[in-house]
Amino acid sequence: MAHPNIDEHIVVDTSDEDSLCDAQSILDSNVSLHSTVRDYEYENGRRYHAYRNGQYPIPNDEEEQDRLAFMHHMFKLLLGGALYRAPVDQAQRPQRILDVGTGTGIWALEIAEDFPDAEIVGTDLSPIQPNWVPPNCTFLVDDAESEWAFSPGEAFDYVHVRSLGGGISDWKQFLDQAYRHVKPGGWIEVQEYETWIRSDDGTAEQALMLMDWQNKIDEASRLFGRHMNVAPHIAQWMEDANFINVQDDIYKAPVGSWPKNNRLKEIGRVGKVTLYEAVEPYTLALFTRVLGYSPEDARDYVDKVRAELLNGSHHVYVLYHFVYGQRPLEDETNEQGMDTDIRRQ
Repeated sequence: MAHPNIDEHIVVDTSDEDSLCDAQSILDSNVSLHSTVRDYEYENGRRYHAYRNGQYPIPNDEEEQDRLAFMHHMFKLLLGGALYRAPVDQAQRPQRILDVGTGTGIWALEIAEDFPDAEIVGTDLSPIQPNWVPPNCTFLVDDAESEWAFSPGEAFDYVHVRSLGGGISDWKQFLDQAYRHVKPGGWIEVQEYETWIRSDDGTAEQALMLMDWQNKIDEASRLFGRHMNVAPHIAQWMEDANFINVQDDIYKAPVGSWPKNNRLKEIGRVGKVTLYEAVEPYTLALFTRVLGYSPEDARDYVDKVRAELLNGSHHVYVLYHFVYGQRPLEDETNEQGMDTDIRRQ
């Protein structure tokens, strides 16, 4: 069943083409996330993780943390303030929740408030989370691609994964490991956005720098061994990992305040800041490490993409995927561990 947000065209508000001022006002009002960072490397004027150095091509500095705060706001706007789509609290409230690639830890901290009786664990390559956290929330430095730092008896009721596109080399191995760390009957949810712009009126094709950028990012991330545009494939990969009841809820997220609908206009303003701030961190490491750009040429390219992004005549949007699936109860699986009733939206 298609999501209604996908089927309907977004009506353009021709009376209010947006500008950087719309986005900047939101950016200025946001409270920066400050955290203690112990390990880091510098490259192209940005700071990167030191643990498993070079594995993840996105910075971890305060500028990036501010961007992640906006990303968190965007995901919640799309869900009307909710933190997840999986039905994790309908039958039995979860006792243990894992947030893989927790980043600043903002999602884990908020879910800890929603489930004060549950144990919340967030893992990341970078120790950029706050020192002061609720008593039911802990953070660990851990590599999502290596064997996770939990014993078989420490399974979770719910595993949350967000924005790891470009950071995982083998999604099959990753989801297989996630399956082993989810309790029977428990859920995993992967929240990813497509690194691809679209439009309903053909104006995306007129954004030549944006189109060129997304093609280069796609090429560079493939060559780097960690493809970014994985969101459309997560549902199938989740089924391949033997999860059942897999759903892929897809939302249109406008980039800019061009929609006539007020809710979409608000999402679009945040979406414009989000994409504008993503251009540099997504570009620098991949272009210099993989495509052979000099740091100066890479930054010049970033400036050109950002300049075009401010053009309000391009009525573009990005698709966000909220993909969730359930590990079958052991008495519902056959001897191969495969469930016979895999359903997708």
